[in-house]
Amino acid sequence: MRLTRLVLSGFRNLEDSSLQFPEAGVALIGRNAQGKSNLLEAIHYLETFRSFRGVRDEDIVRFEHEFFRVEAELEDESGDMHTIVAAFQRSPRRKKVTLDGDEVSRLGDAIGLLATVLFTPEDIRLVRDGPGERRRFLDIVLSLNEPGYLKALQTFRQALSQRNAALRDPDGSASAFAWDTILIRSGAEVSWLRAQWVREFSQVFGERYREVSGEAPAYMQYEPNIVGVGAMESAEEVVGGYRAALVSSRTQESRRRMTVIGPHRDDLTFSTDGREGGRDFREYGSGGEIRTLALTLRLLEVETARSRRGREPILLLDDVFAELDDERSRRVLGSLDRLVSGQVILTAPRKGEVQFRDDVLKKWTVEGGEIRS
Repeated sequence: MRLTRLVLSGFRNLEDSSLQFPEAGVALIGRNAQGKSNLLEAIHYLETFRSFRGVRDEDIVRFEHEFFRVEAELEDESGDMHTIVAAFQRSPRRKKVTLDGDEVSRLGDAIGLLATVLFTPEDIRLVRDGPGERRRFLDIVLSLNEPGYLKALQTFRQALSQRNAALRDPDGSASAFAWDTILIRSGAEVSWLRAQWVREFSQVFGERYREVSGEAPAYMQYEPNIVGVGAMESAEEVVGGYRAALVSSRTQESRRRMTVIGPHRDDLTFSTDGREGGRDFREYGSGGEIRTLALTLRLLEVETARSRRGREPILLLDDVFAELDDERSRRVLGSLDRLVSGQVILTAPRKGEVQFRDDVLKKWTVEGGEIRS
């Protein structure tokens, strides 16, 4: 699916505008703090309906405005046109999403229509930060590409919240176990689908890392909090293991007043060896290695969108080559050029730093939120 037009109103510092996008894409040139990343944020917002920066919708509304609105016209593989609109109003607080003119009753029904993969310098947090960042990566990739995952995740989170609230209440801790059935079934589905994705893409991960780094392959492994998930043959089999682990944790739960077993405590690991004892990149990786690992995860996101949704995602590149040495940049460019055939929208501080598809991308500029094509 290709982005043909984007209409912006009240979105961060960007001036209200209607932008026509070329088929190949654009390179947006501008100094820092002029609005380059904000344009990518606006496009990406139409896939997940939340900011990739993790901020509230209220913080996206331009200063002294009461709302923002983002509208995109899209052309699918058959040449049919579609329109997706997301709007947020401060007071009364309301978010509204429409697809081809019809308002959606649940955001989950509209998530993933616009397939994008976003690369930013902040992606190093996927490797360097705590397990929560890697779980978030898994949740976003699978929610967008795996049918049933988003519903299972939402159900699990709701049950976990209610169960933890009951465990914290001295007078209501016994009622916590009433949530076990819902927690176990939804949590087993979440863990199983995560394990399946890692199993499917772990070899590809190693190959892509070697291509980009020019070094020995890296290994990605799933560390489920529910022991043995990776070897189980179905989500139903996970249910039994989860139930047994939850029952055995009752004493620890009573002491800590929280649920200690489940996919909310999962992690991904990256090492130089697929077996125990390999060098852990999170602890001992160099800056270049960590950036390469993060880029590799985004390349897996591209391949997941292609294999699950049967379409080329729009590539959003936010000044991703700035922190890479020349050799790694060359290898990243080679991998992207080979793996990506869809539309590309990238940012760079100067025209001379547009390293990817410089010969085909139209050059736009941005200054003070004004985008000029």
